[in-house]
Amino acid sequence: MMLRPVALVATLAILAVAIGVTFGIDSPDSEGQRLSRPPRIDPDYTDVVIPPNLAPLNFLVREPGTEYHVDIRGMGADESIEITSDTPDIRIPPSAWRRLLAEHVGEQIEFVIRTRDADGLWQRFEPITNRVARDSIDSHLVYRLLKPLYNKYKHMGIYQRDLSSFEETPILENRHAENACVNCHTFNQNKPDPMLLETRNGSGSPILVARGGVVETIDTRTDFHYSPATYATWHPAGKHICFSLNNATLFFHTDPKAETREVFDATSELVVYSLDENMVTTTPAIASEEYAETWPEWSADGRHLYFSSTKVTPIEEYAGVRYDLMRIGYDVDSGAWGELETVVSAAEAGMSILQPKVSPDGRYLVCTMADHGNFPIFLASSDLYVVDLQQGGYRRLEINSDEAADSWHSWSSNSRWLVFSSKRRDGLFARPYLTYVDEAGRFHRPLLLPQEDPSFYDSFIQTVNVPVLVNGRVEVSERALARAITSPDKVTQVLLDPEVVVSDAVAGATSSEPYSSGVTP
Repeated sequence: MMLRPVALVATLAILAVAIGVTFGIDSPDSEGQRLSRPPRIDPDYTDVVIPPNLAPLNFLVREPGTEYHVDIRGMGADESIEITSDTPDIRIPPSAWRRLLAEHVGEQIEFVIRTRDADGLWQRFEPITNRVARDSIDSHLVYRLLKPLYNKYKHMGIYQRDLSSFEETPILENRHAENACVNCHTFNQNKPDPMLLETRNGSGSPILVARGGVVETIDTRTDFHYSPATYATWHPAGKHICFSLNNATLFFHTDPKAETREVFDATSELVVYSLDENMVTTTPAIASEEYAETWPEWSADGRHLYFSSTKVTPIEEYAGVRYDLMRIGYDVDSGAWGELETVVSAAEAGMSILQPKVSPDGRYLVCTMADHGNFPIFLASSDLYVVDLQQGGYRRLEINSDEAADSWHSWSSNSRWLVFSSKRRDGLFARPYLTYVDEAGRFHRPLLLPQEDPSFYDSFIQTVNVPVLVNGRVEVSERALARAITSPDKVTQVLLDPEVVVSDAVAGATSSEPYSSGVTP
């Protein structure tokens, strides 16, 4: 049938409108409907500072839609990364991401996100703005993974993540070491070698020191102390290690709405171990019967030792135990001890002061403060605080969550980044967060460690414990570490400084690692 001319014109007009919808209004390049808010994305990478050498910030768009379009570019730049997806799963091409960061170091970048609704119309959200830092972060992150179990060593390991990519490799999985507990890895000045690793197994609780690919098994117990080494810190010169000797007990609460686990330290003291002399020494100021000393940390210049201290208290009074932040001078060459000083008192802070970590440039000390106790990862009240070592004073950091534990932090080698563990995402599993520290001492909004699969954390049921930044790959072999635990060629027995009076010691019983009752499967 032939159309009349009028009808033909009307038909062409309708087709023109249809074509306009296809290539204009419902195209992601069109303006579409502008919304006056940014989109909801997960993880929430909004207003964060990004290391210029970090892997892509893959994310999920938490907005309804049938199609998603993301445009990532520098402010005012012509070139961008464009991603179109049928799902809210946004994965940024690594090579394009690296180029984008390199081209915009020290500048802002924006994420423009559009979604198409069920009617085929596009919605454009307000851009998300982030900034690329001028300062790089150390190349690798070392951490322990374990399930949040109460009394088993099974299924845990020490891993390292290349922060420029998504590559994760095991340093030591305990299934290769007869399910021994492996914990509290420690490095000197962010270097991957040497590495100290503490262990707990049925035949003892030695420390492992890996240097140049050679692993030494060391039994730190002496007549002065029966407890094994627990929390350790390397002296900057690399020839001495200070570690605590804790007599810890794990017990449980019955409140179903709160963290059920609690760690109580009945006694603890500090000793300094000389690797060259294979000898431990101490002084009554850091190893007394009246006080419990723990969480040691050397100053950046190695002239002082920071630590937490409280009076020895019966376990029935655990809720009132609060630790002071102390320091004492020590000359590792002469062995001379200085005066004991209080840096921040628990009475002044109204909190228990734990886990001191000094920035490599010596400017700041970041610690955790909790309403009581000595094991902040189990305390929802645990927050991060910074002490200004040059100008004095301390403050609660603005990067804390309001209701979940923030703890287990460490500095980057350039003092510009801090990594810490937080349970803010779900209240149960600790996750690693990175925060930028600028020259003025401002700690910027933290970002969750990105994963290749942006939904990774929704189903990952292991907790990330003791995250430590190192400026290279840990190269010691997993086989050598496992063998040093299960069948070492030699176990080095440390010597006790003859000037240390054994009768002055508090010889605690061998303590269990705080995550475990010591029972192996």
